[in-house]
Amino acid sequence: MRRRSRMLLCFAFLWVLGIAYYMYSGGGSALAAGAGGGAGRKEDWNEIDPIKMKDLHHSNGDEKAQSVETLPPGVSWEQQMGTEGLFCSWKVRWRDFNQEAYVGGTMVRSGQDPYARNKFNQVESDKLRMDRAIPDTRHDQCQRKQWRVDLPATSVVITFHNEARSALLRTVVSVLKKSPPHLIKEIILVDDYSNDPEDGALLGKIEKVRVLRNDRREGLMRSRVRGADAAQAKVLTFLDSHCECNEHWLEPLLERVAEDRTRVVSPIIDVINMDNFQYVGASADLKGGFDWNLVFKWDYMTPEQRRSRQGNPVAPIKTPMIAGGLFVMDKFYFEELGKYDMMMDVWGGENLEISFRVWQCGGSLEIIPCSRVGHVFRKQHPYTFPGGSGTVFARNTRRAAEVWMDEYKNFYYAAVPSARNVPYGNIQSRLELRKKLSCKPFKWYLENVYPELRVPDHQDIAFGALQQGTNCLDTLGHFADGVVGVYECHNAGGNQEWALTKEKSVKHMDLCLTVVDRAPGSLIKLQGCRENDSRQKWEQIEGNSKLRHVGSNLCLDSRTAKNGGLSVEVCSPALSQQWKFSLNLQQ
Repeated sequence: MRRRSRMLLCFAFLWVLGIAYYMYSGGGSALAAGAGGGAGRKEDWNEIDPIKMKDLHHSNGDEKAQSVETLPPGVSWEQQMGTEGLFCSWKVRWRDFNQEAYVGGTMVRSGQDPYARNKFNQVESDKLRMDRAIPDTRHDQCQRKQWRVDLPATSVVITFHNEARSALLRTVVSVLKKSPPHLIKEIILVDDYSNDPEDGALLGKIEKVRVLRNDRREGLMRSRVRGADAAQAKVLTFLDSHCECNEHWLEPLLERVAEDRTRVVSPIIDVINMDNFQYVGASADLKGGFDWNLVFKWDYMTPEQRRSRQGNPVAPIKTPMIAGGLFVMDKFYFEELGKYDMMMDVWGGENLEISFRVWQCGGSLEIIPCSRVGHVFRKQHPYTFPGGSGTVFARNTRRAAEVWMDEYKNFYYAAVPSARNVPYGNIQSRLELRKKLSCKPFKWYLENVYPELRVPDHQDIAFGALQQGTNCLDTLGHFADGVVGVYECHNAGGNQEWALTKEKSVKHMDLCLTVVDRAPGSLIKLQGCRENDSRQKWEQIEGNSKLRHVGSNLCLDSRTAKNGGLSVEVCSPALSQQWKFSLNLQQ
């Protein structure tokens, strides 16, 4: 009875408002004329407006006409079914959302660590306006470009767990502020069981924002799938919860998907500094990639690729992998392709899996230079992982490797031997999905999508970077008869890519490490590889932690690196003799 009374009261109230709006908008002018009251309709509306909301129709002119359900300027209503039954909920435009009230209760107090909760400087984040100005980092050609007028609308899915309210609010506001209103069908916030339900619930008062809350921690993948399943638009846009969209970020992405539904497209991801929240434009010469440890990294385009783009620097960039936090995809294609692997937990490896799946199953991945979105890059995860972050990442990564990488998965296990000990669960449904979609082998992916990734030769014992702490063995750009040195590891191959062969050569392309003089302190040089040259024979010793020259029994040493190169010295426990290949194929 109580619920029925509430429903009747709500509908009666809405009926009164509807009649008032009809009179206010001029639809009842004929009736009003008979009473001589046509001039007083606006005052009549204000008299019955119970919350005295101010007129919000002072926008910058980029807003389209409201739907027929929208009440007078500044106010809207929607019916929601909650645990208490039907209730009426007023919505406000983002410009009228009370940032101070929303953020104020969760601000960092004096003496507290501003990095403790979010692993970025929350004090600096909380100082910023929800609609702060950021620099337009697009290429000049993008700023002059015209986009199609018939683009499809999108549902923006943002998942979060204990996100700083100021960062989450800026993400939502930037989407609404920087997007043509008719292209945003809705913003779906999926609260992955945050400690405070109001982190998301209060944002549900903003127009176009819907909030879904998990009743337990589900992680990024399952939360995104829940948001995607609830989405009403034909195109999905996934964003992280600490982003800021730049000018006309959305149109270039939607245009590429509208032209080909099998494209999965990502913006250039600008950097929001985690310490001071300065917005910095990122290079447009980067693509997503990975090493055999299957950790995502940014690769610079090759010189040939950069030269080919000089005539059209804003052309889409084919990328072997996406970072995973920000991308746009046709909803039905997302479903056909198998959504996400729902057995992956929390975070990590999902970008690897979806990138392999898109490419191997007939789609493509692109970075769109005319689309820019800023992202707060952190050095640590702010949330907990059941079993530890390393175990969760290894489990997720193993699932991707076992399903999509065929025999090449062995290079991953060589790079990360400990991963073999992490159970990865049942993958039968994902293997069946691969078969159903008639997906290509991983060899095709390496040859056609990521030829830049060097595949170890069958003659290699060890491969990749030769690491010593944070430094790596580096050619320093030298060629034949040049010395070698150490340089900070950059994980980009190039001058830091080496192989130890079964013939005991340490090779960089067709050059080998050569001991010119077999006495302690002798410099190492790069010389052309010769099959039977004893000066070029090396072996790993002490658990693959050192490189010993076979002919002299001296060890590779970096103590003289600052003086012009590496040398061989009497083997010792010194840290300057500790070397480890990133990929050991014989454990």
